[in-house]
Amino acid sequence: MLTPMQQRLWVRCFHDAGNARTRLVCFPHAGGSASYFFRLSAAMSPEVNVCAIQYPGRQDRSREPFVETIEELADRIYAALHPGIDGPVAFFGHSMGAVLAFEVARRFEELAQIRPTTVFASGRRAPSALGGEVIRLRDDADVVQQMRKLGGTDPRLLNDPDMLDMVLPAFRNDVRALEQYRRGVEVRISAPIVVMTAVDDPATTVEEAMAWHEHTTGGGATHTFDGGHFYLERHADRVITVIADALRGHSEVAVDPQR
Repeated sequence: MLTPMQQRLWVRCFHDAGNARTRLVCFPHAGGSASYFFRLSAAMSPEVNVCAIQYPGRQDRSREPFVETIEELADRIYAALHPGIDGPVAFFGHSMGAVLAFEVARRFEELAQIRPTTVFASGRRAPSALGGEVIRLRDDADVVQQMRKLGGTDPRLLNDPDMLDMVLPAFRNDVRALEQYRRGVEVRISAPIVVMTAVDDPATTVEEAMAWHEHTTGGGATHTFDGGHFYLERHADRVITVIADALRGHSEVAVDPQR
């Protein structure tokens, strides 16, 4: 059992939403951190209590060792998150975060008999969509090239050796974890899955992303964008609207995309 302080290391909430009926838990991308979802939290608070997961080995947890597998990371996130869930909860994961949102949802359903209202799978091929997954990261130059390809990282950071020393290890660890992860279509959840993907994402095709629907018995929807792997930065307002519309079926949600 984790202490409240240990739980706060994992789960970050940026805005006061104490009266919100629904909690949205966000899972960052490979190499990412909880702060990536600050704008989403600002837009949806106080109607939705938006929290984000902070993985070990980055930002204020930089002194902690990385978690090397998706399975172990999902186990540890579940252990930190479960004690604080006392009402409707939905999960949003982008890229690697989509895989973790799915795996944590599985644990909630199987271990706690709690069915998330919605799982948002963003910018990630389904676990069963195989082919072209291995990313060869022989050296730091390969890592930087991959990060440039995906976007989402300030180019100034990628040209700063000191900053690169801080972010490259996390990205490399997360990519290795993803390379080891596989699930067949028989592995499913009952929560609906809302797929969000870009038509020009270099990391997944629309068909590979839509295969997420094979991993649920609860139905769902698909929303496509342009803008590459980090389409949600170009289309922040629409992303917020898609999330709010999906959650609205479970509680009244009003958002201000300009906040």
